Amino acid sequence: MRQYLLLVPTELERGVIAPAVAAACGSAIRSELCGFGPVVAAARTARLIAEHRPERVLLVGIAGRFADRLAIGQAYAFERVACHGIGAGTGDAFMPAEAMGWKQWPGDALHATAAIGDSLPCTSGRLPDAAAAAQAGLLLSACAASAGEDDVRTRLRLHPDAAAEDMEGFAVAAACRLAGVPIDIVRGISNTAGDRDTSGWQIEAACHAAAELAATLLGGRS
Repeated sequence: MRQYLLLVPTELERGVIAPAVAAACGSAIRSELCGFGPVVAAARTARLIAEHRPERVLLVGIAGRFADRLAIGQAYAFERVACHGIGAGTGDAFMPAEAMGWKQWPGDALHATAAIGDSLPCTSGRLPDAAAAAQAGLLLSACAASAGEDDVRTRLRLHPDAAAEDMEGFAVAAACRLAGVPIDIVRGISNTAGDRDTSGWQIEAACHAAAELAATLLGGRS
């Protein structure tokens, strides 16, 4: 039987998330690190998919919120993930790749891989009723987290519907798209985007909430 693949970016997150999900879901879940940031996360995800051939991938970790409707210390499953940082320019002059007329992957009919632009779906299906209230819209992935209000403003100008930001979601989703494997992304909200004072972050609460929601997703679908 093929397993579900649970990916977590860092050991700090995995130390809370993986044991909780394993306790709830049993041996059908294989937990692995995908790494920190988009480059390693994409490469590592591609390798793990090729090695384990999972039925489904679930990326779980923490994120910073943009939208006040997301509560710090709670977790959410996202419907789409977008990429910020691939294109030209910086700050307010930044132009995304797709706005310049470039696809990040043009598609390959021979191997049945669809084109990849600057956003991707990141849900494998309808959420179970027990998790429906935890559904959020757009997750924005960047190479660097927002350092302050200027970064937040620039990102929301380009992605006004973004509810939270992370650093691995788009990379993992792209690797899954190329491999033809469904993906779900769950992020616990540890802080507000742009707040770099980590003393006020709720990392442990966010990880526990993310683990609980991940277990609900894995137990709620066949």
